[in-house]
Amino acid sequence: MSISLPPLVEPAGELTRDEVERYSRHLIIPDVGVQGQRRLKNARVLVIGAGGLGAPTLLYLAAAGVGTIGIVDFDIVEESNLQRQVIHGVSDIGRSKAESARDSIAEINPLVRVQLHQVRLEPSNAVELFESYDLILDGTDNFATRYLVNDAAVLAHKPYVWGSIFRFEGQVSVFWEDAPNGRGLNYRDLYPEPPPPGTAPSCAEGGVLGVLCASIGSVMGTEAIKLITGIGEPLLGRLLLYDALEMSYRTIAIRKDPSTPAITELIDYESFCGVISDEAGEAVSGSTITPAQLRELLDSGTELALIDVREPAEWAINRIEGAQLVPQSAINAGDGLASLPRDRMSVLYCKTGIRSAEVLATLKKAGFANAVHLQGGIVAWAKQMQPDMVMY
Repeated sequence: MSISLPPLVEPAGELTRDEVERYSRHLIIPDVGVQGQRRLKNARVLVIGAGGLGAPTLLYLAAAGVGTIGIVDFDIVEESNLQRQVIHGVSDIGRSKAESARDSIAEINPLVRVQLHQVRLEPSNAVELFESYDLILDGTDNFATRYLVNDAAVLAHKPYVWGSIFRFEGQVSVFWEDAPNGRGLNYRDLYPEPPPPGTAPSCAEGGVLGVLCASIGSVMGTEAIKLITGIGEPLLGRLLLYDALEMSYRTIAIRKDPSTPAITELIDYESFCGVISDEAGEAVSGSTITPAQLRELLDSGTELALIDVREPAEWAINRIEGAQLVPQSAINAGDGLASLPRDRMSVLYCKTGIRSAEVLATLKKAGFANAVHLQGGIVAWAKQMQPDMVMY
C-alpha cells in the first residue's frame, strides 16, 4: 500500500495571473492543482552544490515554481564541468558556479527567488543554514560532506533528498530522522561508516556519464516536489538504484538500525572519513617528492622506475614521459607487483596523489623500502612543470 507523507509546506497566497499561465500544466493535474502549486511557491529549498546533480535539479525546481531556492557552492566553473553541469555555459568558465546558476535560473523563471551561499559547508555553519529552509537536496560527491549534511539535517530537524552518481550508476533516497508515523531514519542507517580511504574514487578520478546526472537529478527533483506537496510515496525508507547500461531501476528497503548512535553534535568529518588510510599516511611520511624534485631526478639521469598507477583510460589522456603503466587495480590484485623492478627506486604517481599513497603503502609492505610517491600527482606536475599538458 502506498503511504504518503503530509505536505511539507503550507500553501502561499493566491497565484497571480502570470503564475496561473506559467504553471498551467501543473494546475490541471488533479494531484497537484492550485493548492500544490501554492505550496511550491511557498517552499524554501536548499541545494548543496551547483554541479553534476545540482545543475538539472536546480533548473527543474526553478521551472516547477519553487519560490525560494538556496545554492551552496564556492567553486568556479571549469571546462571539464560542461560535459554534465548543464546549468553553466562556455561563457561561464571562470565564473562562480553559484552566480552562473542564479543567472540560468533567472532565464528560466524570474519569479523564483535565489539565495546564494558562496561558502564551504562546514560544521560551524550547516545547522543554522539548514534551519532557514524546508528541505535540503544533497548531490555532493564526497563522503565527508554527505555525513555532514546528514548530521546537520538531523540536528536542524529537516528532511533531505540524497543522490549519488558514479560512471553509469546512480542512487537516490530520502532521509528524515523526524518523519511522522515512526518512519524516521538517516544516512547512517544505510551507511554507518564511510568506505575505507582510497577505495571509493570520486567522479574526478573514476568518471561519470554526463547524461546520468539528468536521470538522477530529475529523480531528486521529483522527490522534492512530492515532499513539498504531499503527493505520492517518497523514497523515505527506500533506496533507488539505477543502472544506465542495463537501463534498470530497482529499489531496496532501508530500515532504522537500532544500533545507529544518536546524532547529538557535529564532528570533524574530514578526519572521520579520512582522505588516505593510516597505513598510507605512515608510508608517505619521508617518502614523498615534489614535482620539482622529480624533475631534478629525471634530469640528473638517476636510474628510477616512474610508475603510473592510474587506470588505462586515464593513461590514454596524458602521462609523464618515461612512465610505465601499472594500475592500482593490478597491484591490489597481486599481479602488478611482479612487473615492478626491485633494483632501483620506484616513483609512483596518480592523478592527485591519493591512490599513489595507498599503492606506496602496499609496496612498502612488499619490501620496496626506497619507493616514493609524487605529491599532488600528475595534476601538480602539469601545473608546475608542464603547463601545456592536457588535463582531465
